[in-house]
Amino acid sequence: MKKLGFGLMRLPLLNQEDKASIDLEQTKQMVDAFLDQGFTYFDTAWMYCKFESERAVKEVLIDRHPRDSFTLATKLHAGFLNCAEDRDRIFEEQLKKTGAEYFDYYLLHAISRELYEKYDRYDCFNWIQEKKKAGLVRHIGFSFHDNADFLEQVITEHPEMEFVQLQINYLDWDSDGIQSRLCYETATRHGLPVIVMEPVKGGTLASLPPAAEQLLKRLHPDWSIPSWAIRFAAGLDNVITVLSGMSNAAQLADNTSYMAQFEPLGDAELAAIRQVVRILNQDPAIPCTGCSYCTDGCPMNIPIPTYFSLYNADLQEKKDKDWKPQEAYYFNLSTEDGRAESCIGCGQCEKVCPQHLPIIEHLKQISTYFGEA
Repeated sequence: MKKLGFGLMRLPLLNQEDKASIDLEQTKQMVDAFLDQGFTYFDTAWMYCKFESERAVKEVLIDRHPRDSFTLATKLHAGFLNCAEDRDRIFEEQLKKTGAEYFDYYLLHAISRELYEKYDRYDCFNWIQEKKKAGLVRHIGFSFHDNADFLEQVITEHPEMEFVQLQINYLDWDSDGIQSRLCYETATRHGLPVIVMEPVKGGTLASLPPAAEQLLKRLHPDWSIPSWAIRFAAGLDNVITVLSGMSNAAQLADNTSYMAQFEPLGDAELAAIRQVVRILNQDPAIPCTGCSYCTDGCPMNIPIPTYFSLYNADLQEKKDKDWKPQEAYYFNLSTEDGRAESCIGCGQCEKVCPQHLPIIEHLKQISTYFGEA
């Protein structure tokens, strides 16, 4: 399987204000071009495009191409489960909407501490194995939005999972909040293949500050800026495919042009990417260095540097992006550790901060920003 997957969450639209208004004719042309160049992996989900993505799959892909000429992935999201019966109700509707007969890859969607409990409550891990035994699913796995320690727990408790889908991009690679590198290394250590989501961070890495863009263009003038992000993720040894939400034919043409005969980045390109990350992080909203002196002795067990990292990362994202993951990571983390609003203002953290940050005020700011207050 070539290392580029067609993500069907951000499709071309007839009305940019209506995510359900999929431009089916343009999408058909893109699907055909994708398959013609030897790419096969398509990724959708129950709720994508206001629940219309799976229906579009039938019209643009299933009804027009032999079933053995592509692989299709879709997902079950715990947010839509209110009883065990909902599992089959949704799955049967997915089969009907797509007309696929079976799914090559089926995922338990967006596993986090909160949703993990719900997947367990409704016995979804055994349920998905039964779907595989029945021939309705060929490969079972999960997508993940949490930290590496929790990923270790999930993989250890469910060795039957065959792959994991992770958020990986060069900006989140060493992020204390997202932990792309640590999650990738955890999956790799367990021998679990990785599918990459958000390689361009929802478009954030498609448009860089002038200094960062010039740095990359000096090295490869003919490479598009988003191609650097996809090449970075695809170059990881344990990655089997990188999903790209291609919302027009030009994006698809660019991606397939260099992924058809993909070659990993070399040392010079990786060094340039590290410089770009430094540029992007040089003026953070909260200039925390992550030393963690502040967390030792915090009576409320608040992971202060991690919350600062998530806040800074969220502000870096495109302003018009429809969904940003940092809030999910924040709430997942705060289910076990103290929330920002839990701060009692004791000042212990501020006394030891080498940067002399007004930590108490920043925690209030983050609490309001992520919707607690």
